[in-house]
Amino acid sequence: MAVSGFEGFEKRLELHFFGDDNDPTVTTMGLRLLDFESLENVLRVVQCTVVSAVGNHFFDAYVLSESSLFVYPTKIIIKTCGTTQLLKSIRPLIHLAKNLGLTICGCRYTRGTFIFPKSQPFPHINFKQEVIYIEENLPNNLCFRKASVMPSKNPSYSWHVFSSASDNGVHFSDGEFTVEVCMTELDRVLARKFFKTGGDSAAKEMTDLTGIGNINPRALICDFVFDPCGYSMNGVDGDRYSTIHVTPEDGFSYASFEYVGSVYDDQDDIVETLKKAVQVFKPATVSVSTTSHRREVWTRVAHAMEPLGLKCRSFAMDEFPTAGTVVFQTFTAARRK
Repeated sequence: MAVSGFEGFEKRLELHFFGDDNDPTVTTMGLRLLDFESLENVLRVVQCTVVSAVGNHFFDAYVLSESSLFVYPTKIIIKTCGTTQLLKSIRPLIHLAKNLGLTICGCRYTRGTFIFPKSQPFPHINFKQEVIYIEENLPNNLCFRKASVMPSKNPSYSWHVFSSASDNGVHFSDGEFTVEVCMTELDRVLARKFFKTGGDSAAKEMTDLTGIGNINPRALICDFVFDPCGYSMNGVDGDRYSTIHVTPEDGFSYASFEYVGSVYDDQDDIVETLKKAVQVFKPATVSVSTTSHRREVWTRVAHAMEPLGLKCRSFAMDEFPTAGTVVFQTFTAARRK
């Protein structure tokens, strides 16, 4: 393991808002009315920038210099890696939303265990500090709060969750689920595919060459290649997003895959989507977090991993106010303990 390197493990922040239901601009546009300069100012505080963007009728998706940003009318998701200061976005985002007539009603923060924790700046030095910082920056109406570190058998793989909501707060759609996959020790041959070799079309070539484009063929893909290596993509499919980020350097190789789905989809789709994503990288270790109100999702995860030679090593489950059930599972290649 390298002593220091680029931190692949992302921090993820999801904020929900509500406004006047009788005002059609809130329900149809809302946060999407934020001008680009305002978003850039928030990202500057976090210490990242927009490198590519795409939008559709439902939401806007931005590839960042360190991961991704998704803006819906009443929901915003920021996911950043490296030594970004993600939580510093909370206060300015609440302020910008207020100017649009929107009030925060839900917050969820998740992350894995950093590979290089000593490199993290304030307020990300440890989870306790992160929770204190979040709570100091949330209004009092978000009264239902819970923080938890979900363990695994390997102390290097824990899942950190903070969730809060107000009385009239967000209740995540009953059928919606979020899957967050973190992969380490990527297959070296496959990881080499994420080193830049081409010119302007390098991102599209990488998407096609690696099989990422086949994970969800329906999705409109916005991709970006970093110099000399690294890759990010956002997939846009109706009102759902997916995102992949890759740090391919040997010694601290890492890839993440996240997507939103519905329990009303074909259950085999969940399995196939996960299998396709993990096969792109053939990692030695995988952790999968699912957030849902229904049990159908986490039970399908093992069905996707086992045929790839990945054995379930740990399982943890916890309930969070209004966010539903979070299940955290870790898998390692059967050849490794």
